[in-house]
Formats: sequence, structure tokens, C-alpha cells
Amino acid sequence: MKQDEYILAIDHGTSGVKASVISIHGQVVASDYEKTPIHFLPGGGAEQDPEDWWRALLSTSKRLVSKGVVPAEAVTAVCVSSTFSSTVAVGADGNHLANSLTWMDSRGAPHIAKAMRGFPSVMGYGLLKVVEWVTKTAGAPSLSGKDDVAHVLLWKNAFPDVYERTHMFLPSKDYLNLRMTGEFAASYDSMQLFWVTDTRDINRMQYDDRLIRIVGLDKGKLPPLKAATDVLGPVLPAVAEEIGIRRDAKVVMGSPDHQCALVGSGAVREYEGHVYIGTSSWVQCIVPFKKSDALHAIASLPTAIPGKYQSVNEQDLAGGCLGFLADNILFHKNGLVSGEQPENPYEVMDEVARRVEPGSHKLIFTPWLNGERTPVDSTTLRGGLYNLSKTTNLDHIVRSFLEGVAYNTRWSLGYVEKFVKRPLNPLNIVGGGARSTVWCQIFADVLDREIRQVKDPLQANARGAAFIASVGLGHITFDDIPDLIEYEETFFPDGANRQIYDELYGCFLEIYRNNKGMFQRLNRGGS
Repeated sequence: MKQDEYILAIDHGTSGVKASVISIHGQVVASDYEKTPIHFLPGGGAEQDPEDWWRALLSTSKRLVSKGVVPAEAVTAVCVSSTFSSTVAVGADGNHLANSLTWMDSRGAPHIAKAMRGFPSVMGYGLLKVVEWVTKTAGAPSLSGKDDVAHVLLWKNAFPDVYERTHMFLPSKDYLNLRMTGEFAASYDSMQLFWVTDTRDINRMQYDDRLIRIVGLDKGKLPPLKAATDVLGPVLPAVAEEIGIRRDAKVVMGSPDHQCALVGSGAVREYEGHVYIGTSSWVQCIVPFKKSDALHAIASLPTAIPGKYQSVNEQDLAGGCLGFLADNILFHKNGLVSGEQPENPYEVMDEVARRVEPGSHKLIFTPWLNGERTPVDSTTLRGGLYNLSKTTNLDHIVRSFLEGVAYNTRWSLGYVEKFVKRPLNPLNIVGGGARSTVWCQIFADVLDREIRQVKDPLQANARGAAFIASVGLGHITFDDIPDLIEYEETFFPDGANRQIYDELYGCFLEIYRNNKGMFQRLNRGGS
């Protein structure tokens, strides 16, 4: 097998862009990172400027290649992993016409709700419509308004000038591919949350004209579809020159972050599960069947692996809760806090959480700071700290944030395991949160599962993109990947913590049941 070829893997996340040089067998050589801003707007808006993404892609890639960690001519391909359900309206000249509506933007909720309405009504959906959607796609548009289809409907109804001038609506990954190659296209998996592709035959997915008509989209504004492993084309000469790579370097289609993390975690065989802990989080595994659990937003969705579906349950905020804790509470400058935020506040939080007893003095944090996606679909749920007492201090609060995310993950895992009719054990853990050994042990204890910490867990998305490119170029197969994955450490459930975590998890669910109506009343306006 070839040893001297490398992939420039781009990991475009909510917080920034990371470029990595990775061998065709998954060894991470070096990386460079640059933050990109996000703009939160009234009424549930969450936008990013695609030009910020592109500038960050170019600058991180250029800096990385210029370091000479491998010969520039050895970089033979580029492949992108990018945030799922971040949508870009693009003109015929290839330039974006407005800020991207990110996966957190829920302003399209009224428009998708109107499109999906009907009689008789089931949970806000017209029964006949939802049956047709589930039959064809294994799911249906989320009424939260955070899917790509709702973003497009927001432009159509609230910003018709943008809609009319749009040549094609692209997922963020495919927008970046367009900038690199000049080619308009999307992958089957990246277009899933437009909810207008018929996925009944995993080997012959295509747009469905009737679904497109029902939601009121213009089919001509949807991109051609390709497989994640397809070569889109060579890098444009000007881009190759800017970055410093060879002009015949190929751009492989790539996948959204969900699918790339799955591949990069090594859990590519049927019923092998992984947990991703980044800004958001998810529990996911490959399944050999197409079905859906409409009540808990679980469906068999296309993945990067040809002929395979994946089941997934996504939590809206996970690591993002720690960012909130650091920026809005622990180090918020208001005259009370005089010290500067540490260079890495998450390492400090780890040390604080390590010295707190499991259960955080029975303090419970609910991580619904931006509503929730699964296993309940709600734009009105909000986070909170429950069971505060006179003995509660910041140490308890820090650990309770880690535990609260784990409780929510246990909630999601339960429905995924019901969906696949078996326990997912062990679970590979990846993402930035997986670097925390304290958090890994909390997940093992709360989930009561063996947790395998994948080496370089923060590189899972980039490694997945590199593996997808390597498969597309014929260097490896997906079946080779498990043998290419290394583990840093394995965490086993501590039986001594079983009782406290079972008790607090039960209370966590009770908090949801008792307060969901109140949250609906308080937050109907999207505050």
C-alpha cells in the first residue's frame, strides 16, 4: 500500500475551521486552526458569513502546507467535513448572496410548520404528509426550523429577493467544495436535511418531485447529487497556488460532520456505536435497514459508506454548554470577576470537576440552552440548575454541567438502542469533549457503557474526511478502517456510582416532564 500520499482534510465546525494533513491511512501529521464568528439574532437567528469560512480555509491550509510537514507534492487530494444543516444561498457566479443560516437557526419554524400542516393532524404534521415523508425518506422535516429545508423556506418567505436571485442552495460542505473547484454539486448525505430525496433504495437515491412540490421549493435551485466518495474535480489553479499544493490535487465530495465523525471514530461496521462530543453531540451507529422513530426524531439516514444507513440522535448543545459556562458565568466581566480567562478554561474545569463527588451534591443541570433536537424536538426548552442549596458552590456547578450533558446523552442513547434493538457497547468517543478523561469516566458511569477514547479524538471529523478521500481514490476500503484506529484509553463503569446516577437521571427526566409546558409559555417568541 502507498505510504507517501496525504490528504488535506478540512474540518469546518461551528466555532472555526481546522486544516489537517493526514496520511491515506489516517495518521494525523499536523493541523492549523482559525476561529470564525457566529451571529445570534432575535427570534432564533444564528448566522455565519461564508466568506469567513473560506478565508479561514485558505489561511489555515496555506500556513499548514508552508510548514513543510510533508512535501507539498505529496498532498494529492482535499476533502471537507462540515457542519450538517448549515445552508448557503449561492448566485450563478458562485458567490453567496446572504449569510449562511446555521444548524442553530430556527426562524424557519413557522414556514415549515405551515408546509407540513394537514388534516388529520398528528403532533403538528398532516397525517398523510408525514406518512409519505417517512415512507420515502425515513423521516420528515423537523418543526424546530433548524433543517436546511426550513432555512430555504425562510429565505423564500421572509427574504424573497435572496430566494429569487439564488442559483442553488448548498449545504456548507458543498459551498466550500464549490469555492475550491467551481463545480455545483452536493452529496446524498449532505442533502438529507432538505428532506426532498427518496432514500428507499440506498443505491439509487434521487430527488422526489412530489416532496419538492409539497414544501414549495424550486427543483432547479437544488444541486446535482453525487456520492461522498466521488471525485468532484481538481482544485482550481488559483486556489492550488494560494494554498501551495499541486494543481492536479483532487477534491473528493466528502460528508457532513455526522458522517465524517462516524468514519473517523472507526465505528463503521453495523451496530458499532460512537458518541461525538463537540459544540453539539450525538449518538450514532450504522444500520442495515431503513426505518424511523418519528416520535423521537430517529431515522435511517444515508451515510458516506455506500449501501449503508446510519441511525442518529443529536443533542443540540453539549460542549457548547461549557463554552457558555466559561464565557457567560465563570469569566463574565461584570465587575465581580477580576481575573482573566485561562488560556484553556476547559482544562481548569476538568481539574475542578475531578475533585467533586459524583452527583455534584445532587445538583442537576439541564443542557437545553438552545432548545433541543432529540429525543424531543423543541425550540422552547431551556437550561437550568436544579436543587441548589446553601452548600452549593461553583465546583458543584462545573461538574453538574458535565453530568447534565451525559444525562441527556443517556436519554438519547436509550432511544437509539430501542431503534436498533440492542445495546451499543462499547461506545467509541470522539470530538473535543472526548479529550477530557473526567468527562469520559462520567459518560461511562452515567451511560453504564464501556467508553473507548479514540486517539486524537478532536481529529475524528478530519480523519473521517481523509478516510473518505482515501476510499474514493482507491487506497483503502471502509472495511480496512477499524484496523487503522488507535485508542488512548478505555473507561469502564464504576459500580459504586450506579445508584446516584440512576437516581439523578430519573430526576432529569422528571424535570423535563414537569416543566416542558412552562418553557413553552415562556419562550414562544424564541427568546
